[in-house]
Amino acid sequence: MSRLTAKANENRPVLGIFLMLAAFFFFSMIDTSVKLLTILGIPAMQLAFMRYFGHVVISLGLIARGGFSVDRFGSEKLFLVILRGALLMASTVLNFIALRYLPLTLTATITFSAPLLICALSWPLLGERVGIWRGGAVVVGFVGIIVAIHPFGDDFHWAVFLSLTGALSFAFYSLLTRKLSGIVATDTMQFYAGLVGALVLLPLAIVEWTNPATLVDWILLFMLGFFGWLGHQLLTQAHGFAPASTLTPFSYAFIVYLTIWSYFLFDHIPDAWTIAGAAIVISAGLIIWFRERMRVQQG
Repeated sequence: MSRLTAKANENRPVLGIFLMLAAFFFFSMIDTSVKLLTILGIPAMQLAFMRYFGHVVISLGLIARGGFSVDRFGSEKLFLVILRGALLMASTVLNFIALRYLPLTLTATITFSAPLLICALSWPLLGERVGIWRGGAVVVGFVGIIVAIHPFGDDFHWAVFLSLTGALSFAFYSLLTRKLSGIVATDTMQFYAGLVGALVLLPLAIVEWTNPATLVDWILLFMLGFFGWLGHQLLTQAHGFAPASTLTPFSYAFIVYLTIWSYFLFDHIPDAWTIAGAAIVISAGLIIWFRERMRVQQG
């Protein structure tokens, strides 16, 4: 792609925003399908395996377009690439287990603690400076998580710790992705992200395997990997049409989507604690996004 073409693409923010909204719609389909299937008795490990099996098959097909070569699967940072895949797998498994017990809106709110964790960890791990505004936003965001979890309420469930650990795993995954970006090819990282999850989860999936009861359930099971792949493809394309500073706020559509799915499929309306906590977390995330945008503009 020429510089002129790339510049033209960046000047199409409406298309970028549309693709961003579409990406998070398909991400919401993953969580919604998983919650539905776990309620119907499909084990979380089986669901996580199918998520990564589809991922690795599609990634392998994309790599094959350029012809198979051992060099395309190698990297001087192979240990870190595999560790990245393991962190993503851990995040997925923990989230899938938590989805069986927690409302979609609560898991979504906890998921969005990941940007706060990334900001908090970027200084000790990457040496990036975190100023007063972003540091304060991290603290406020964690207060929002506590509000959403409502640890002293009668409806508190231990699965929130799984969801929180999953968000932490995803934060480390994101930081490692940032570290490897530009060093390891994206297709290579995507392939190993799927391969690690598929290989590790395969024996667990075999032991716990439960056949879905209906054709619709089978379709949802096999579509998990496709939903994930398509979401990531749309996300990547969105950043080709608009900068991250424009797109980031629209990622919070994920919470809106899950609220809608939760109401229509599970007859659940988020309580006041979840709504208040989500509002605080979103506000903190937007403060971090705004400060990042100002820092980029100032050079």
